[in-house]
Amino acid sequence: RITGVTGTDGKTTTSNLIYHLLSAAGLKPGMISTVGARIGDEALDTGLHVTTPDAPDVQRYLAEMAAAGLEIAVLESTSHGLAQHRVTACDFDVAVVTNVTHEHTDLHGSIEAYRAAKAMLFRHLSTGTRKPGVPKVAVLNAGDASYTYLRPIPADRHLVYGLEGAAAYGPADMLGAGVQATPRVTHLAVHSPAGTFPLRTVLVGRFNLSNILAATSAALALDVPVAAIQDGVWAVRGVVGRMERIDEGQDFTALVDFAHTPNALQRALETARELTEGRVIALFGCAGERDRAKRAWMGQIAGRLADVTIMTAEDPRTEPLDAILDEMARGAEQAGAVEGESYYRVPDRAEAIQFAVDLARPGDLVITLGKGHEQSMCYGTVETPWSEHEVLRAALRHRRGRQDIRY
Repeated sequence: RITGVTGTDGKTTTSNLIYHLLSAAGLKPGMISTVGARIGDEALDTGLHVTTPDAPDVQRYLAEMAAAGLEIAVLESTSHGLAQHRVTACDFDVAVVTNVTHEHTDLHGSIEAYRAAKAMLFRHLSTGTRKPGVPKVAVLNAGDASYTYLRPIPADRHLVYGLEGAAAYGPADMLGAGVQATPRVTHLAVHSPAGTFPLRTVLVGRFNLSNILAATSAALALDVPVAAIQDGVWAVRGVVGRMERIDEGQDFTALVDFAHTPNALQRALETARELTEGRVIALFGCAGERDRAKRAWMGQIAGRLADVTIMTAEDPRTEPLDAILDEMARGAEQAGAVEGESYYRVPDRAEAIQFAVDLARPGDLVITLGKGHEQSMCYGTVETPWSEHEVLRAALRHRRGRQDIRY
């Protein structure tokens, strides 16, 4: 059986959650995500930048899973992967969407074409081979506008999830309610066709509660018992590069997150605000040769939600980095940010991270956004090795090692 997960944000976290829920049920799952593939006990790197692997690689991974006796594959499916037919030969049984917001108009040409690419996953339910006794199930988000154009696509069953008060586009079969959040654990109750049951998680942010509901819906579609869902959700301590804490003994919070879209940036900064009583210091860039429309938009979001914004490189490719930063700065200033006071431009990303760390006061929160788990940075046409984790750790250690720290 194959479960596909698509969406603008949250695909990797949701895919990992489904994988853990299936494992908790004693099943034998495999996974192909934009971070890596898991085949049995083996973890494989799937590439430098985020997208679904090419079709021959996808089929090779699936063949290796079948040969290893695995029962279910979880396949993260990007809009690139769908539009370029990298997963067209996969016979999906469950299709899951997280959300569909503004992204990748550089590739698809328009937001309508981008939505149509996402919808291909759900159309695959009808065109894929039917497996004996296995229904075709669509898992939709009642709190996202994608519900309106994905719900009419045929499936044997639709499971719709949503958080209480946020299910604006349709009725939710899987409703998350009674959310109680503490700094370390969040509790919620899930009202579902399988009854009402509690869940607890260490993952932070309402967006992760939505991801958990998506994964829970997929697990129920795959007949995973409620007890295994509860154990599996609790077992997920985090996903690499997703609101990931970096601790070198500093007196402030440091996080690495992959947010690189306007929606993801807003949600990450809103969550960061909940995690500190100090200032939120946000560092991010916008990729070159990619969706230009989001640059000023993201600058505006950061200018509004962060106390300090540091704009820097994020895969500028062949575009002039200064021009990209100019577009981001324009948005920040529209939100009232002032250069040299509430926002800064530091083109070199390593220098920018050190600058952010040095700005931090006790109790502040520094969050680096946009690179997450990626292992390279693209300048011109050359991929240069890069690790956000290593650079941030080095900056934290450098700060601690100096004797002349001034605030």
